[in-house]
Amino acid sequence: MKFAALTAAATLALSACGDAPEEEDSGNNADAGSDGGESTEGSGAGDFTACMVSDSGGFDDQSFNQSGRIGMENAEADLGVETVLVESQSDADYVTNVNGLVQQGCGLTIGVGFLLQESMTAAAQENPDTHFALIDSTFSEELDNGKPILFNTAEASFLAGYLSAGMTETGTVATFGGLQIPSVSIFMDGYVDGVNKYNEDNGTDVKVLGWDKEAQNGSFSGDFENQSQGQTLTEQFIAQGADIVMPVAGPVGLGAAAAAQGSDGVKIVWVDSDGYETTEYGDIMLTSVVKQIAPAVEDTIAASMEDFTNEPYVGTLENEGVGLAPFHDFDGDVPQELKDQIADYQEQIISGELVIESPNAP
Repeated sequence: MKFAALTAAATLALSACGDAPEEEDSGNNADAGSDGGESTEGSGAGDFTACMVSDSGGFDDQSFNQSGRIGMENAEADLGVETVLVESQSDADYVTNVNGLVQQGCGLTIGVGFLLQESMTAAAQENPDTHFALIDSTFSEELDNGKPILFNTAEASFLAGYLSAGMTETGTVATFGGLQIPSVSIFMDGYVDGVNKYNEDNGTDVKVLGWDKEAQNGSFSGDFENQSQGQTLTEQFIAQGADIVMPVAGPVGLGAAAAAQGSDGVKIVWVDSDGYETTEYGDIMLTSVVKQIAPAVEDTIAASMEDFTNEPYVGTLENEGVGLAPFHDFDGDVPQELKDQIADYQEQIISGELVIESPNAP
């Protein structure tokens, strides 16, 4: 079973069940700007301007903000639109940055992350003739001009949990989040279910540290910036015997990867992007739970130019909006029987035979 993604290709109009092509990391950085954050402006042909506000993790987080930026870059190249990116330095910047883009006449303003829900909702309410989209969150209320871009990552995280349970040598794995918000907890829900399913299938007792799905509580770093906290949490998990850790915390996950790299035999499951490609820790990346944010952004821009709809886009295994990254350096270490079982469960999820439930699902 190959879980490798295809490079982002032709633009497709998004729908709740539409296909989402894969993203490609261009690796470009945003240039310094003014006001609440940093901004870049493209010189695309045409008179449509698409704009994006990052959360405080920034556009170089090697995770979901960066994936959003790549979608903007692709839209500029493929669609000929003008783009403006504004990078938030802290939560206090969100209102200023969003309102600043509206005042610039953006045809579509995209917010990256649940933390922008309040500011994006307020702006959409105050500007009913302008289009807005919000990644990883719904708006506070349904709005005709507000489109949620969501991902059912519990499905792909289930596969990652099953893989982790089959690959652990200590019988203990772990996960933690940045903040306890739905777009984070949903990863952790699926991961726990995957481990539990492996135990059920194989009569094993692999333990998951960091998250109790039933109680909906566990370990969180408290933000998406403090990498030292991610390192500390991971060191604590390692001390308790964990040899595979899935951080769901943006740049904080880099601290987890640093801790893992300093401990013999410890591996990381990355999230949002393919960590093997986007971080310097590829040699310890077992796999990644990938969200195809970049193509979802590009397709939303294309739709906004022609026929905007507020219908939520939900990325799933079926429409390839989420998926499991290749095993890369560990491909030869993963038993074929385990690969086959993961592939079988992926097909069962796609067909609806197996439903991965999460209270945080979109």
